[in-house]
Amino acid sequence: MHPRQRIEYSSPFNRPSLKTDDGTRLIIWPVVNIEEWEIERPMPRHASPPPGGISSDVPDMPNWTWHEYGMRVGFWRLLEAFQQRGIRPTMSINAKVCETSPEVAMAARDAQWEFMAHCYVQMSIHKVQDQAAMIGQSLDALEKFLGHRPRGWLGPGRTQKLDTLDHIAAAGCDWFGDWILDDQPLWVKTQSRPLVSIPYTVEINDITVMVSGQHESDALLRRASDAFERLYAESEDSVRIMAFGVHPYVSGAAHRIRYFEEMLDLFAGREGVAFWNGNQICDWFKAQQPL
Repeated sequence: MHPRQRIEYSSPFNRPSLKTDDGTRLIIWPVVNIEEWEIERPMPRHASPPPGGISSDVPDMPNWTWHEYGMRVGFWRLLEAFQQRGIRPTMSINAKVCETSPEVAMAARDAQWEFMAHCYVQMSIHKVQDQAAMIGQSLDALEKFLGHRPRGWLGPGRTQKLDTLDHIAAAGCDWFGDWILDDQPLWVKTQSRPLVSIPYTVEINDITVMVSGQHESDALLRRASDAFERLYAESEDSVRIMAFGVHPYVSGAAHRIRYFEEMLDLFAGREGVAFWNGNQICDWFKAQQPL
């Protein structure tokens, strides 16, 4: 289906208001992206431009080790920042991480982070030969590790083909975060059953700001602060979702972690703001807007 066949046009400014039982008006959805970069293929992103501008060298040791720093160091800084504030984020995880860096996966599981399936390894959905098999493999691996099956899905780089959502629904997921087209959850049609779209973000995301934009270390904090103030004002009439996405090899760097912690404190310091995970958002929305 074309996306316009899956979802009707509407706007949070004129659709029926969403409310919560406890007075929460702005829901913060924290997402930590934990990825598996296979050194046998070109790296998904680059901090170190290769000599001569050739970006497809394999093995790409400089950029592979940049990502590996996040797994060995940056992740633990993010974990501590969340634990000190009693926040349990959603972790978007490539399932193979449970095999290659089990200490990271176990620490997140022990801290009661929510696991959101994020393919088996970090690669575009468009390069996957058999989507259904890969989605099943990812969910099966995470279910084996966790003891329960994740309910949410996020594609690497939010990539999808026109039939991806049909495979996600058929595999048992209830919600996904790939569509960055709203500030509230929405029902989305698939061939088998509807899914809930939970609004993720490409703007309040350290890849866009720090890696693509190469901004100063406090840029994500400043951008998040501006977005927070506007969404908080708009949420007086109807609940809004504010997601942010971070990566251990970016926000977990020594020169950025201070500003990440300040961002969490900014959100936590306002009345009517709460940190929720994807399942909480999905279940609340289903109760507000049942089919």
